[in-house]
Amino acid sequence: MKTTRKVREILSHYEADNPGSKANLARVLMAGKLGGTGRMVILPVDQGFEHGPARSFAPNPPAYDPHYHFQLAIDAGLNAFAAPLGMLECGADSFAGQIPLILKVNSANSLSRTKEAATQAITGSVRDALRLGCAAVGYTIYPASDAQFDMMEDLRELTEEAKSHGLAVVVWSYPRGGALSKQGETAMDVVAYAAHMAALLGAHVIKVKLPSAHLEQPEAKKVYEDRKIDISTQAARVAHVVQSLFGGKRIVVFSGGEAKGENSVFDDARAIRDGGGNGSIIGRNSFQRSREDALKLLDGVIRIYQGKDQAAAGPAPAAAAQ
Repeated sequence: MKTTRKVREILSHYEADNPGSKANLARVLMAGKLGGTGRMVILPVDQGFEHGPARSFAPNPPAYDPHYHFQLAIDAGLNAFAAPLGMLECGADSFAGQIPLILKVNSANSLSRTKEAATQAITGSVRDALRLGCAAVGYTIYPASDAQFDMMEDLRELTEEAKSHGLAVVVWSYPRGGALSKQGETAMDVVAYAAHMAALLGAHVIKVKLPSAHLEQPEAKKVYEDRKIDISTQAARVAHVVQSLFGGKRIVVFSGGEAKGENSVFDDARAIRDGGGNGSIIGRNSFQRSREDALKLLDGVIRIYQGKDQAAAGPAPAAAAQ
């Protein structure tokens, strides 16, 4: 596998990592239609755990079959497919070597009563990821939750084990729980803080939600206003998240969120591109559509990251330079 100058530049930022972890990170960065560009689009399918099968797959019944998602990710030319243990086990042999896999090793479910102490159960292991030929493990933390420190300590152990075996680590950093308001879960200051914590915990790739212009923390709000930090547009907010990740030295991808119209998905991708983000991780907005519509949508997102869409890319804000 050859690597591009851009990918070698990204890998150079991970100065303490062994060749195994860098090789697996390179596998993801070099895969699919965006291979070698430093951009990526990933298909995550953990919604069955989070929301239940009917809420996740009834809008597109073929999606009940795990093979559907493997094939969708491959045919769309994506960088990776992320899912919990059982789903990856269901297609690991049939699709071995055809697309990099990310084992999501912890999960929550909508039957839980936890709110202030939101947490997830560990449902997979590094040994599972190695057995299935995965390139990476994925783990969710909930900054702000009353259970956040236990989650961070578990992530610390997982990260040490994964890196020692040459795997990459992807962290879903989703603020929720504790005293955080619903609006605060996507507040600019909170999302940037959550992204920074994931980087400090050793993540190679950080996944966060697109931030809003809301500022949740009074002390942080003073700094944003005093220093006139630009958060006026979605691209500027993306650039600030990128800046929060060691000045752009960690990979960040943004969640596709709840089901929305095609144009909204494309607008999000343009903002991520123009803000210097690395890409998108799109679940429900792809697999809840028909296969034909999903492939069309994902191709449109990829074309935006390639700079081939009709809307010309503007220069990335200085804060997002990598």
